[in-house]
Amino acid sequence: MIMIGGITRLTESGLSITEWKPIMGMIPPLNQLDWEKLFNLYQQTPEYIKINQGMTLDEFKSIFWWEYIHRFWGRLIGLVFFIPFILFAIQRRFSPSQFITLFFIFLLGGLQGFIGWYMVKSGLSIRTDVSQYRLTLHLLCALLLFGLIFRQALSFLSLSPTQPTYPINQPHQPTKLLTYSYVLIFLIALTILMGGFTAGLNGGLVYNSFPYMGPKFVPEEFWYYHPMWRAPFESPASAQFFHRWIALFFFINVMIFKIISLKYDLSISSLKLINSLVFLTLFQVMLGILTVLYVVPISVALIHQANALLTFTILLWLNFDLKRLSLLNIRNTNC
Repeated sequence: MIMIGGITRLTESGLSITEWKPIMGMIPPLNQLDWEKLFNLYQQTPEYIKINQGMTLDEFKSIFWWEYIHRFWGRLIGLVFFIPFILFAIQRRFSPSQFITLFFIFLLGGLQGFIGWYMVKSGLSIRTDVSQYRLTLHLLCALLLFGLIFRQALSFLSLSPTQPTYPINQPHQPTKLLTYSYVLIFLIALTILMGGFTAGLNGGLVYNSFPYMGPKFVPEEFWYYHPMWRAPFESPASAQFFHRWIALFFFINVMIFKIISLKYDLSISSLKLINSLVFLTLFQVMLGILTVLYVVPISVALIHQANALLTFTILLWLNFDLKRLSLLNIRNTNC
């Protein structure tokens, strides 16, 4: 779903559907009259008037389908979630805490649909594009939804790390690593959110060089923006600057995390996850640089987005693994 959203954004298809019909919106255009009606509605938007003037109906169809698939997939997720949820709830197969968590996920999914329309609506009146603030909020909600679903899945699977054997005079509980993993989760989430602002402002289309941005390290727009604190969220060059250097700061911290982890005798699963995290982060930095240098080719940008989500996933999994390992050691110590 997040990847389809990325394609919708990169192909600039998000404003092709100008109405929000939660139920009837599942039915696509069935005849020429339906297509012409939708196209006429799109022709009244600022995006068409100022940017896509003269677009043909066939060209409109190419952007319509991505937005339609994005919305349809969201509705499909809701059905796939809701129907089993009701059945399992009737059968009392959830504990009270599981029911509350899953019900909250369902509500958050519904809120995400509303936020999606709230985002689209910002580009239908005056602007020729959606608000970068609303786009990033939409991305944040998607990230939160994904994280909650994945953590709940891990909980259902009851993943249990292998019992490690600790050397003498070595710490028995990787509490520092567990705490550090929360810091890494925050940093990757912040990096992704700054990526949302960069995408929302088309920041990848400016200063296509690395590590300098034009002749300077810090883009000139940053210094001249008033108030300066709003520059990362409203200046395309500044958004790209903060996105790239927060990402590199995250990479440095992953390397430090890897070095610290060598002090511990961790489970095999934790070691594999840490090594995967190092590889994916290095790959992500390379993808980010290529995305900038080649002026945001869709294929590279999509891989960049997918790898960011995969890195986030591995971090959540690692955090879950370290947390279970710490609890296991506490129980063993008490025994």
